[in-house]
Amino acid sequence: MEQMSTSIGSYAPDFEIPGVDGSVHHLARYLEQFRAVGVVFMCNHCPYVRLYLDRLKQIQAEFQDQGMTLIGINSNDAEQYPDDSFDNMKRFAADHQLNFPYVRDVTQEVAQSFGAEKTPHVFVLNQQGVLCYSGAVDDNANDTNAVKVPYLRDAIAQILSGATITPTSTEPVGCSVKWRR
Repeated sequence: MEQMSTSIGSYAPDFEIPGVDGSVHHLARYLEQFRAVGVVFMCNHCPYVRLYLDRLKQIQAEFQDQGMTLIGINSNDAEQYPDDSFDNMKRFAADHQLNFPYVRDVTQEVAQSFGAEKTPHVFVLNQQGVLCYSGAVDDNANDTNAVKVPYLRDAIAQILSGATITPTSTEPVGCSVKWRR
C-alpha cells in the first residue's frame, strides 16, 4: 500500500466519511467550526487505543469549549479484523461512551493520505487545515500517572493560544494500521 503522507506545515487532506452517529463527517465543516481539530486514527481492538481511550476522552472534555474537537477514524480492514467492522464501531462508541465523533474510512484513503502508521496515531490541525503535529498522544502508553510530556494536549493548547508548536512530531506508539491485502 503506497503511503502518501501529509507533512507538517502542509494542508491536511479533506475527507467526507460516515460516522457511527449515522451522519457523514466532512473535515472542512469541522475546520469551519473549530480552531483546532485532532484527527486520531484508532480502532476497536488495539490494546494501545484502549490504554489511551480515557486520556482521549479527557482531552476532548478539557478542550471542547475552547474550540477544539477530536475525530476518531477507524481505517482498519474489517475483512481481516472483524472486530473493527462498522457495527462493532457503533458498539465500541456506545460501550466506551465516546465524547467525540468516530468515523469509518472503508477505502483507507484517508489513512493513506495522512500517512497514518499506528493506532492510535494523532494529527493536529489548526483552523486553516494545516498539519501542526503528528505522532503519539503522550510519552507513556502504559501509565497515565508517569506521563512526562503530554504531546497531544500540549499541541492543542499551543494552537489555541497561538504559540509555536513544539515538538511538531513524535514517533506514534501503537499497533500497525491493518491495511487491505
